[in-house]
Amino acid sequence: MVLEVAEIKVTPGQEDAFKEAYRSARELVKVSPGLRTLRMTQGVESPSRFVLLIEWDSVEAHEQGFRETDRYVKWREAIGPYFAQPPLVEHFDDVE
Repeated sequence: MVLEVAEIKVTPGQEDAFKEAYRSARELVKVSPGLRTLRMTQGVESPSRFVLLIEWDSVEAHEQGFRETDRYVKWREAIGPYFAQPPLVEHFDDVE
C-alpha cells in the first residue's frame, strides 16, 4: 500500500466552489482499481490549503489505474480551475 499526498493551494475566495467541484468529481477517483481510501482535508489556519490523501494498492495503481485514464482528465477539468498553482503530489510508504 502507498499513500498519495497531494497538497492543493486554491485561489483565495474559491474554497467553497473547489469543495463543491471535488464533491461532484470524487466518484471519478473512487471507482479506480486499486483505490483503498480517499480523503480531502482543508486547512483550519490556512483555508485555501487542501490536502488530498489517497491510499492505493501501489504507485502503479495510481498512475496506470487513474492518471492514464479519461477519468483523470475529467477530474482535472472539474477541480483544476480552482488551483492557485500546480499541486505537489508525492507517494509515501508506511514505516514499520
